[in-house]
Amino acid sequence: MAQVPATPKMRRFSLLTAARLFGPDLLLKNSDLQASERAALTLRSLKSARPSENPTSVFLIPLVGPHHVGDWQAVCQRLTATLRSFIAQTDPNWRVLICGQTSPDLPDDARITFVPFTEEIEGNDKWAKLRQLCDTLPTLGIAQGYAMTFDADDLAHPTLVEEMHTRRAAGGYLMSQGYVFDVGNNRIALAAPASAAQPLRKPFWKLCGSCAALPFDFTSDPNAETARIRESTQHEHRMFPYLAKLAGRPLTPLSGPKALYLLNHGENFGARRGRVSFKQRFSERFEVTDPETLARIRQDFALD
Repeated sequence: MAQVPATPKMRRFSLLTAARLFGPDLLLKNSDLQASERAALTLRSLKSARPSENPTSVFLIPLVGPHHVGDWQAVCQRLTATLRSFIAQTDPNWRVLICGQTSPDLPDDARITFVPFTEEIEGNDKWAKLRQLCDTLPTLGIAQGYAMTFDADDLAHPTLVEEMHTRRAAGGYLMSQGYVFDVGNNRIALAAPASAAQPLRKPFWKLCGSCAALPFDFTSDPNAETARIRESTQHEHRMFPYLAKLAGRPLTPLSGPKALYLLNHGENFGARRGRVSFKQRFSERFEVTDPETLARIRQDFALD
């Protein structure tokens, strides 16, 4: 199963403009909408409410199969580090769903669930695993919260869940700032929106898939809510802000770097497609060099 191609930027602009001017009903009559756009427009017609005072964030992790990697033990070790970053959250109201062919040894925590993947797919099966994870979401008995796809080798800042649940943004969240850790070169860079001083810098959501938390409310229309999350995750992460706007639920930037993206460690998904080198150049260009800042980053993300 292949990743669904992104909608061209000019068409995105046209659909967003039409949705604002005419509403979703007219656009839904078009036969050439992508499934993600149709799901977003369907959700646009529903009332968006701020999550309850006690939401739960669910992190969806597609785990690569042993047959696709050279060092399965290393993959398991990085997944354990990812899970430890959730266990270290200051807000305990979270769940993790992991979908893969083979279950590694997981931390003894009832909030972590392995979802077996048995579908036979030739080539990359990440997107099929994401579909299964999204379809599992409404079976957890969680009424309201946020769903966030998360790579099995990224790390969450310990206050990520706390900030999302304290602010309870109706449209969800976008990771505009975050850290990029070039493991092979032991180099940490800051990804953030471009500025006058750094015009070529990129926001974190353009570099890493662990970048958007989408709200869900299964007390209203669970099918529409699930479809929106499922179809959104079939695209590259650069589509997330557009689809959120099309759904009438624009994403709110988090207050600071709340995730760390590990690259150049030997088993990156992007590396298997030859797409990591420009990110290594990014980490060199926007490297964090202040010793105190580096010490805080390493402590927050348990890198030592």
